[in-house]
Amino acid sequence: MRKQNIFIAALLMISVAIFAFTNIKLGGITGKITPASGVAAVALVAGTDTLKADLNQGSFTFINLKEGVYKVWIKGSAPYKDATIENVAVKDSSTTDLGEIKLQQ
Repeated sequence: MRKQNIFIAALLMISVAIFAFTNIKLGGITGKITPASGVAAVALVAGTDTLKADLNQGSFTFINLKEGVYKVWIKGSAPYKDATIENVAVKDSSTTDLGEIKLQQ
């Protein structure tokens, strides 16, 4: 009887652990910068953490982001100015599309 109780308790703990990790859902941020030749880099800032994105003809995507509020920082190439988009919200398992971002000269 004691072995059966230990087995049931262990099975219950394993089940809880498996379901606990399935509830973590990650989101993302995407956008397109125009003109594509005017951007040098794109970074995502959250507190003291910074994450850079690869650029593909001005398009960028950040993936695997936890739910929260982020700042997108765009480094412009001369003669274009840097740009910052603040308070970009990411919700569980959804991608926030910033659309077209036009850099100013």
